[in-house]
Amino acid sequence: MKDYRKKKPDATKWIRFRIVVVATILTLCFGVIIGRAVQLQVLEQSELSERAAGEYKKAFHNMPRRGTIYDQNYAELAVSIDVSSICAYPKRISSPKQTTSLLARALNLKQGPILKKLSSDKGFVWIKRHAKPNQVSAVRKLKLDGVDFVTESRRFYPMKTLAAQVIGFCGTDGKGLEGLEYYYDPFLSGQESRWTVFKDALGRSFDVEAVALPEIKDGCNVILTIDKNIQHIAEQALSETVETFSAESGVAVVMVPETGAVLAIAHVPRFNPNTFGQYEPWVRRNRAITDSFEPGSTFKIFLAAAALESGLCTPDSRFECEEGRYKIGNNVVHDVHAYGALSLRDILKYSSNIGATKIGEKIGSAYFCDKIRAFGFGTRTGVDCPGESPGSVLPHEHWSDMDAMAICFGQGISMSALQLAVAVCATANDGVLMKPYLVQAMTDRQGRLVKSFRPTRLRRVISIETARILARMLERVVAKGGTGLKAAVRGYRVAGKTGTAQKVDPEARGYARNKHTAVFAGFVPARDPAVVILVVIDEPKKHHYGGVVAAPVFRQIAQESLQYLKIPPELATPQEETGGSVRASVEATWTG
Repeated sequence: MKDYRKKKPDATKWIRFRIVVVATILTLCFGVIIGRAVQLQVLEQSELSERAAGEYKKAFHNMPRRGTIYDQNYAELAVSIDVSSICAYPKRISSPKQTTSLLARALNLKQGPILKKLSSDKGFVWIKRHAKPNQVSAVRKLKLDGVDFVTESRRFYPMKTLAAQVIGFCGTDGKGLEGLEYYYDPFLSGQESRWTVFKDALGRSFDVEAVALPEIKDGCNVILTIDKNIQHIAEQALSETVETFSAESGVAVVMVPETGAVLAIAHVPRFNPNTFGQYEPWVRRNRAITDSFEPGSTFKIFLAAAALESGLCTPDSRFECEEGRYKIGNNVVHDVHAYGALSLRDILKYSSNIGATKIGEKIGSAYFCDKIRAFGFGTRTGVDCPGESPGSVLPHEHWSDMDAMAICFGQGISMSALQLAVAVCATANDGVLMKPYLVQAMTDRQGRLVKSFRPTRLRRVISIETARILARMLERVVAKGGTGLKAAVRGYRVAGKTGTAQKVDPEARGYARNKHTAVFAGFVPARDPAVVILVVIDEPKKHHYGGVVAAPVFRQIAQESLQYLKIPPELATPQEETGGSVRASVEATWTG
């Protein structure tokens, strides 16, 4: 008999179903939780950690005081002063438009940039860095919520234009951007102090962690070899000549030959580093170090040195100067005045290009090139200043006949004014080449010596005998009948050489007929040199000979510097008795 009773529901099945549902839901929930945990703890850990740290850690730093730059007598050339900057906290400003209007009127600024800053999500913005005192006073009177003042350090140059291209300048953040300010920035800027403050949710500090140095380390003071008085003398003399001859620019270098210390590097036009943004980059550049030029006949100094050192020539060696015209292949060398046979010493005195060419032929290109390089041409001097140019000296194997000829009288080769001055120093220093330098010492904030820089002897270039014979020959250039008579200083023997070089015309791929560089390089007193002076005048008008344009600048700088340095006059001023007319403005030029 069949059992028609209704079957009871399977209670265990229902329970299993519910367990499965609950387990599935729990699994999904745990999966989401685990996935989220992986996302937060693994994938986004770094970002979240930084965000969390930003909520309770605040980093602070104190800027050190930048060191002072002094001249060699501790006259201040660059100092740091405290100034006020105006800042704002946008989140604390209830009405950005109204605040903007008031700030713009007080600071004489446009409203647009200010409103953009005050409407931003940033916690802190600058409104006016290094504001003037009257601007700070005007904003203070407004008593604006969310606007504050921060004391900052600003670089100030009390001598204004004096040695500006050498010293350089700093930016708004106090970092050196040019010149010695840039080169010695790691020493001048010092070491800032950093630390971190931990804050709770209410903004209360509860711990301080010293991260780097616990104390601020102020920047070192830098003491230069520059003498502000000689620098002023050089700048004044240079400025007058550039104006008189309507020249494009001028450079003068004054050095101590025995040590390589640079006493002055003058530039015209000048610029004021306190407002450096108002000047073109080429005016702010230390062109005596960064720019190269062809030295013209001043380079005959080194040709004569090589000739004497080779043993193939003596001061009395004679060369036929072809009556002012000498043809080599398709090229012709000219002298302004026609000469017959001249001795080596007279070739230097009258600056004969033909005589120089024949000296070069006698000693040979290879020997001459080696001697040029020994004097330091073609390589940087290593002076402690940025942007130095090595100049240009081709290997003698690459010299064409025209190159070999032109380099003898200073064309087809280029150098910086400092390189030329350093090489002349070697001649004045009994043939020893010294490394030039601009900084003699560093001191700390209390004036204690941190580091000193001593003169550096690089090498002997020529013998003592050759150097002294050459000095006597160079004295004749500045004596009666020589091309450098206008460089003569009353009461002192002067040794020097004039130079006049045609400038290269890049468009014509040759030399420009109406653009010249007038140069004079020399030292005084000739028998015991105290200073080497180099003068370079770029594109003078009316006259362009080195003996007319640059030599008088040398004389003025030398005369005033010798008085300042208290170097007594010699007993007698040499006057060469030649019986000829004074040929002060005669300077040979070359056309090829």
